[in-house]
Amino acid sequence: LGGVLLAAYPHLKVDVNEPEMVVWVEVREKAAYIHARQLPGAGGLPVGTSGKALLLVSGGIDSPVAGYMMAKRGVEVSAVHFFSPPYTSERAKRKVITLLEKMCAYTGRIKLYVAPFTEIQEQIKEHCPEELFTIVMRRYMMKIAQRIAAQNDCTALITGESLAQVASQTIGAIACTDAVCEMPVLRPVIGMDKEEIVQIARKIDTFETSILPYEDCCTVFTPRHPRTKPKLKFVQYAEEALDEEGLISRSLAGVEEITIQP
Repeated sequence: LGGVLLAAYPHLKVDVNEPEMVVWVEVREKAAYIHARQLPGAGGLPVGTSGKALLLVSGGIDSPVAGYMMAKRGVEVSAVHFFSPPYTSERAKRKVITLLEKMCAYTGRIKLYVAPFTEIQEQIKEHCPEELFTIVMRRYMMKIAQRIAAQNDCTALITGESLAQVASQTIGAIACTDAVCEMPVLRPVIGMDKEEIVQIARKIDTFETSILPYEDCCTVFTPRHPRTKPKLKFVQYAEEALDEEGLISRSLAGVEEITIQP
């Protein structure tokens, strides 16, 4: 190979210590493949080899990164987004769809389930203590997500929670959220700080979309002084004022399914 290249390009010379370009030859059973430049891929495992999971996607920076990281480990990703009109706009929903379109470059096709959440948030605001709004809301999201997951062959949930980043992501709050979960919850960015998450978001081209100023349901009715160390028994007591099965059933009945292609 060296002789052929030098004959074709006599101005070149061989430098085995610090070459400007390395030419690779892969000799296989029926052919030889010759190439120079190598482009790094995403790495990881083929999507689908590790099962299927449902990503809770809000429209922020963290959840697309969490979905990408689980896809790298071979997980087929579906997604659920909670939509609260008129408190959240169609632009917020379109933002989530755009984020998932960017993720498709790494995950392949994504099924998105858009679940109406307005009634649930209004009932929480009316009947639950303000400092527990976010915890109760997260628990309802998990309850609905699990049902959607079970109906669509997903065996785990994925979230973009990062420990202590916000009030609903303290250890105590996560414990209260997990208390309603009957399937594994995968949290691939749990130990990352914001800058580490942002670096990956820039790499997969979701960052600029994530910071568009369209509110999602997680910012609706945000308590002024959220409880960072909630006790499960008090959260469960607060939820007794809500018609859990009715609220969840009506949300599930209104789910919109969207297929997002690469």
